[in-house]
Amino acid sequence: MIDKLEFFIALAREEHFGRAAEMSGVTQPTLSAAIKQLEDQLGVMLVKRGSRFQGLTPEGTQVLAWARRIVGDAHSMHEEMRAARHGLSGRIRIATIPTALAMMPRLTTPFREKHPGVTFSILSRTSIEILSLLGNFEIDAGITYLDNEPLGRVTSVPLYTERYQLITAAGNPYSTRRAVTWAEVSRMPLCLLTPDMQNRRIIDQHLSEVGEQVRPTLESNSMIVLFSHIRTGKWSSIMPLNLAETLGFAEPIRAIPIIDPDASHSVGLVTTHREPNTPLVAALVDEAMSLARILQAEK
Repeated sequence: MIDKLEFFIALAREEHFGRAAEMSGVTQPTLSAAIKQLEDQLGVMLVKRGSRFQGLTPEGTQVLAWARRIVGDAHSMHEEMRAARHGLSGRIRIATIPTALAMMPRLTTPFREKHPGVTFSILSRTSIEILSLLGNFEIDAGITYLDNEPLGRVTSVPLYTERYQLITAAGNPYSTRRAVTWAEVSRMPLCLLTPDMQNRRIIDQHLSEVGEQVRPTLESNSMIVLFSHIRTGKWSSIMPLNLAETLGFAEPIRAIPIIDPDASHSVGLVTTHREPNTPLVAALVDEAMSLARILQAEK
């Protein structure tokens, strides 16, 4: 039954029988037969029939929610028994918003010192993608904004508060200022993250609050691209204070606080809301709480 439910989850995620079979490591006829057997066992149609995948039936949508819970619980049970026998081991999959990537070593390094049998997979994703990956059990945890857009049913651990700075080259008209306003920043040639990133939507929101609309001269979903353009001296950007501090900007790059308003947003760890958590996720949550206390003391 667990195998069949995993095949069904893969089909719902991939929306294609061939890709779902490939991701599951079986042939397409094997996957199709397993889905048909699952339908026979439950006594309902789960998938709209046709020459190709046409979506789930209403009953299929209901079963999908149960399948994710059941498969998640089965994995938790196996992981807990393995941890009881051999100690904490395995791979933790974390997806994080780009602006939090530089902070990740402060979470992963002390965790692995305590649990050397654990490895990590770190992905850079949008906040919307993080929630989707969590819901599909494709990641174990995410680092994202907690207080700006709806999160749904998750467990969260606030880590730090994100404040915003103008990152610009020395010689810029504002480079010697102690602070700049959002209105002033809007008139500069800016390179910013793409609109699918929540950081960009936050920036647009605060500019809109002061009656301005930003028209960046360059957009990218890569922080490295933004950094490299700032260093040319021809572009400026808006980045969180914690990111600027982690990168340790020095001359000729300046980081200047943006005020009017002095905006801030909470960033933290999110996991699927479930009890009990897997041993890996439970240990990661504990580590996140320890990091939150350290970051709070550093303020």
